[in-house]
Formats: sequence, C-alpha cells, structure tokens
Amino acid sequence: MVNRQESLFAAVTFFAKTHPGEVCGSNGLPLTPNSIAILGRSQRLKEIKHPNLCQYLDVIRGKHERTIVVSEYGGCTLQDKAKEPLGTNEVLHIFYQISLALNQLHQLKIVVHNLEPRHILLDSWNNVKLFNYGLYYLTSGGDYVPFPIGNIKYMPPERLMGSKNNIKSDVWSLGVIIAELLLQCTFWPNLKISNISRKILSFCQAPNVFEKIAREHNRLELYQNLSEDLRSMIESCLAIKPTERPLPSALLQLPLFKENLNSYQIAPNEKSSVLLLRMPLEQIYYWWQLAGGDVQADLKKEGLIRSEAPILSIPQVVCLNGNIIGPKRSQSYLMDDRVVPLKLQNLIERLKGIPATAYYPLIHCPKFPYIFGVGMDQLPLVIREKDIEYQFYRVRLFSKLLTGYPYTAELIRNEAAIDIPPLLRGPIWSCLLDVIPNGSYKKIDKFTPTSTDRQIEVDIPRCHQYDELLSSPEGHRKLKRLLKAWVTAHPQYVYWQGLDSLTAPFLYLNFNNEELAFLSVFKFIARYLQWFFLKDNSAVIKEYLCKFKQLTAFHEPVLAQHLVSICFIPELFAIPWFLTMFSHVFPLHKILHLWDKLMLGDSSYPLFIGIAILKQLKSTLLASGFNECILLFSDLPDIVMENCVIESQKMYEITPKSIVHRFYVNRDHELGPFDITCDITLADLQEEMCPHISANDLTYMLRNTPEKMLILDIRNISDFNRVHLPHSINIPYVSLQFGDKSLDFLNVPQLQERLQGKIIICISNVHENAVKFSKFLVECGVPQVCVLHKGFNILHCIEPNILISN
Repeated sequence: MVNRQESLFAAVTFFAKTHPGEVCGSNGLPLTPNSIAILGRSQRLKEIKHPNLCQYLDVIRGKHERTIVVSEYGGCTLQDKAKEPLGTNEVLHIFYQISLALNQLHQLKIVVHNLEPRHILLDSWNNVKLFNYGLYYLTSGGDYVPFPIGNIKYMPPERLMGSKNNIKSDVWSLGVIIAELLLQCTFWPNLKISNISRKILSFCQAPNVFEKIAREHNRLELYQNLSEDLRSMIESCLAIKPTERPLPSALLQLPLFKENLNSYQIAPNEKSSVLLLRMPLEQIYYWWQLAGGDVQADLKKEGLIRSEAPILSIPQVVCLNGNIIGPKRSQSYLMDDRVVPLKLQNLIERLKGIPATAYYPLIHCPKFPYIFGVGMDQLPLVIREKDIEYQFYRVRLFSKLLTGYPYTAELIRNEAAIDIPPLLRGPIWSCLLDVIPNGSYKKIDKFTPTSTDRQIEVDIPRCHQYDELLSSPEGHRKLKRLLKAWVTAHPQYVYWQGLDSLTAPFLYLNFNNEELAFLSVFKFIARYLQWFFLKDNSAVIKEYLCKFKQLTAFHEPVLAQHLVSICFIPELFAIPWFLTMFSHVFPLHKILHLWDKLMLGDSSYPLFIGIAILKQLKSTLLASGFNECILLFSDLPDIVMENCVIESQKMYEITPKSIVHRFYVNRDHELGPFDITCDITLADLQEEMCPHISANDLTYMLRNTPEKMLILDIRNISDFNRVHLPHSINIPYVSLQFGDKSLDFLNVPQLQERLQGKIIICISNVHENAVKFSKFLVECGVPQVCVLHKGFNILHCIEPNILISN
C-alpha cells in the first residue's frame, strides 16, 4: 500500500506510433505527430472528477513520441488485495463502486477497454478508484500507439473479433474480475496469450460462461454456493451477446444492491493531518513541480526512460516509402506498464512553515488580513512565478476569491493588478472581463457550412502551431468551433484574418471549457476591438492608427518626428498589432503576461503597449531609414515583455483620459458639452500631430494637480490680460517665428526647465494657431503636448468659474 503522505499521484509512460517517412495529409501539411494528438485528447480527461475515478493531472510529451501520463494514485491494487480471499459483502462493495465509475464514464461517452485488477485501487475503507481508465480514449481506440490496449484475459469475445467502443465490453471485464474474486482464483495463470484467446472465443458456444469458467478451475462448489441473485448478476455480465448484458446504470438498480445500499456507498476518508494534502490535487501537483518535482527524472530513476547511444539506432537501409531496415527497435521504446509513484516529501518540507490561516484565507474578515507574500510583489514577475511559497499564497487567495465571484469581482481586480498565478489565469481573465456563463454557447450553430469556413480552415493550421496543445487535432476542432460560433453570433461582423490569433489565448487557457473561452472572446472584442470586424472597417482602423500616431508624438516626440520624416506611418506596421491585440506578433507566453495588464485597462490601453514597443526599439529606429524600418518590423526583435508592461502602465496612468478619446468605442456614459465631442472629423485628426484634451480634464487637473500641468496661452497680450487661467504662460502667437526648431526663440525665461515632466496644454481662440504651435513644440522635442478642445472660449462656460479676470 502506498502511504498517502508519500504519494498522491503517479506516472506511467508509453510511446506513440510514428508516421513512416515524410508523410503529408490531404492539405499538403505534414501529419500531426500522434503524441500531439494524444496530448489534445487528454485535456478532456483532466476535467473528470468523480470519487471512483483517479483524477488525471498532466500529460507530458517527451522526445521521440514519448508520452507521460500523471494521475492520482494511492492505496493498493485489487490484484494485491485479492491475494487473500474476500468476503461476499466486500466483493459486492467493490462491484457496486466499479459500476458507479463505469456509469459515470458511460455518461461521458468514454469506454475503458483497459479494466483489470491492477487498475482498480482500494483505500483502507475499500473505496474504489479506477486508474489508467483513459488510455483507450487517449489513444483514439489504440490507433495512436503500436501496442494493443487491454489485458486479453478480461476482453470479451467481440473485442477479439475487432469490435470497439462499446461500454458492454467493460461490463464483461467487470464480470470476469468479480468472478475471479468470488471463485477466489486467478483465471488461466499459466496459459499463453494465444491459448487464452482461444478459450475466450470458445465461450461463444457455451450456454453459461460463468459456470464453464468455474468448472475449468475446479471451483464448481464455490459457484454453486453463491446466491441465485449474485450468480445471475455475474452471468448477465458474461452474456456472449453484448445486447444481453446490462448497462452500468442497470447494474446499480439491481435488488441485490438495494437491500444493503448504505454499506456499498463511498465511505468518507479520514482527513489528513497535513493541511497541504487536503488541497485540490491540481494545486498540489502545480506546487510539486515548483518545488523541483520532475516526472521525467523520476521515471529515469526507475529505469523507464533509458538513454542509448544514437549510433546504435542508425538504420542500415531506408526505403523510399519511409520503411526502415536495420537494428531491432530499442527495448526502451516498448510498452512498460510499471507505475511510478511521485513522492511528496520535498514539497511537504518546503511548505512546512506555511501557517494554517494561509490555507483557508478569510478574505472578508478585517481582523485576519491576508498579508502573506507582501513585499515579494516587487520582485521580477519571472521570479514570482517560479517561487513556490509565493505561488502557494496567490493560488490559495485567488481560489477563495473565485468561489465568491461575481460578488468578489472588485477584490479579484485589485489582486490581479499585482499579478496573476499561471494556474488560475483562465478563470481570472473571465472574471476581469465580467463573464458569467449562461449556457448560450450550446445554442449557437457551429456546424452549418458558411462562406468563411474555407478561410478559417486555412488560418487555423498557421495559428500558434508551435504550441503542442493548439497544434493538436482536438485544438484545431475546438478553435474552428469557437470561430464559427463567433461569426454566427455576430451577423453584423465578418471574419477577418487575425481573429484566430485573437481567440487562441482564450482557447489555450480554457481548453476544456469552450463556453468560457467563447464568452471571454465575446467580451474582449466588445471592450477592446469594437467595430474592428465590420465589413468596411477602414474608418475605425484609420481613427485608431491616427490616435496611435498622436499618442506617440505625445510620449515620444523625437521618435514620432523621425518616423514622420521618413514616411514610416503606422499603417505599415501597426494594423496586425491592434487587430489581434499583439497575439499575431508575439509568442503565446508573452501574450499571457501582456494581457494580464491589458485586461485591467480600458480600450485605450493597447495604444500604450504599442508605444512601449516603439520605445524599446527607439535607438534602432532613430538610426534607420524607411527600408531598414520595414525590415525591422517584418521580423520583430525580441521584446522584453516585463519592461513593455511597466512602460505601458506608466504612460496609461499619467495620460488624461480625453487624450485617448476615440469615436468608435463602447461608452459607459454619454458625452457632455465639456468632453471631446464628435464635431472633429477624421480628416482634421489626421492633419494634427498633437491630441486634444477636454475642458473637463483641464479643469480637474487645475483644481487637483496643477503642479502636473503647464498651460501655454498663445492669444494676444490684450486678450490674455483681460482674462486667463491661473499659472498659465502667455506666448502671443503673432510674434512667433517657426523657422528654427528651438525653444529659445520663444523668449520665455527657463522655459525648458518649466516644461520638464509636465503635461503641456496649448490654448488659443484660433484652433489652427494652437495646432501649429503644438506641432512646433513637438518638433523641438517637447513631450506631453496637447491642444485644448474647442479652444479658450469653452472655458467661459465652466462653473464654478476657473478664469482670472482683470
């Protein structure tokens, strides 16, 4: 028996079947390796949680088509338990709980075809858990592996004749297992496989299989001493015709069980004294990996992974059809059904200092604030994500918050602003997007052919295919369903290339919850890409790129001026950035960190990410001409994502909201007379280098943070003396000459120092003058320059009055 404190999970490994030679599919692309197909199918098994089924935790793809499966494991096997005779009540207890497990799998449309005593685990209360029950499903009925699945002793005759995918075959296997327990012997222990198969096929002529087996093993007396109900139950399971065997649900309703049902139910296990072992298994496994747990290293120690000199595997002849003639296949490539328990001592040791209050945080109790991990949030994100104690605190805190959603939405947002634990990123993102599943995804038609199907089928095999999960056939099918569902749910939109890249991160994080992935995409596009997927989206994109150009001039005037001078406009490089929210240009792991912050901002946040990318490339861009810039963006250099996130956050926080105003965006409230209204046209916007600021934002800053702004009033002296804003500087426009790009010609003492770190607001009663003057400041390299929307006259209407008059 495996000690629960020593191990909660174990690993098994096998090799997938290799494709011969360079074989391509009907689409001309190389065939997907079978190990990747197994990885894609395995994700569904990870979602199965039932008291009589071991939980699947991970499937790892190794070298040379190796697949490693990690799942829950504990107790002893029925094979070991049956070495001593079991009482009838114990056998019925086991029978009932195996039937519960098979019934659950039947409801999920999964067959085991691998049921045998060593895959049935029993704890000290004789509670049953099926182990390795997903091997047949993982391998698509054995198609993906070079070995047969299942023990021939427990196979029904129809499986030997090629029948597959029938739950009644598992009922036969159950019947054989229980017959062994009741007859207190192992069937055909010394026969070869060929002889056993002949025995099983010979049952087709037997009127009573159970009786025939009992006679063959000299157990007729035991057979005859069994109660009539019990005998008939086993005989029905061992019926030759599958149609005559009962389903697992029918077995559970038999009178034999109903007489003493309570004794067959799952007995509650005693809770472990180690708090860590009471946590969800997926969390324990995650922390085990952070604590240095390495599945492959443990398998190597047990001899299941063996290294051999590559020269020993060189073929003698390689035929044109891909067949290899040469040395026999290495022994390490064959199926080895040993189970390797993964020990937890190191993890328990690493977390032994964790206080009990950290396991069950009281998030609504001010008396016991959750202060664990405070201070570590200053460390680089890469370090925080690898630190086991910090991740323990974050996972437990978010687990508690997620159970209270949507009532804890504000707390989730506040904690996500610090960082997001990778284990829970999918559900946390859905909370940040205000997603509440409602069953609507099931009602959407995802299968009727449409005019966009061809383009979707072309795009999917090119979408983040370096990721094993997304490149699997299951990943392709799920992504196609999500894209078709989105197109169906938005008849006003069309499918634009890039939507696949936009959807991929949500599928990656919610692979087994398509509805959550779909609703997250639905909300994400509505928040950040409103109207981007119209059939004619030119106006939307032009406005977005124009605002990007203005914001670049606002934060990086020297770089913006250089790009204008070489005619390198955002249309040449930024459309894929914003149409896919950078998911087309960055690998998946960088997108996850980038979107962690993006989710916390409004629709303007992506603009600042774009500027942060330009800032990282600033020195290269300033030294480059048009052609060099084109080459640079065709193969974007490696961007340090953490720096990008920090820079974009800084710019987002210091930029007044009206600076990033766009017309094509969802709004929570109506615009007022002192906001930026839609009376400015796109053509006007494209002509101006600097963005507008609203009278509302100017008033707010003047009253609350006047030290962060500097107002340059370019009206004539008489108008300025009559009425002006406090702390403003008058630089009459009529006396200006813009020939030389230097602030010295403005004749304002210490102007360079006074402009430093301030938001510069140009005010005039003639808009064209403010536009030209703001452009002059940008050409002088002055950052954070903007123009007051509607000019000075709008300020007369503000109450209470903010103007100073003489």
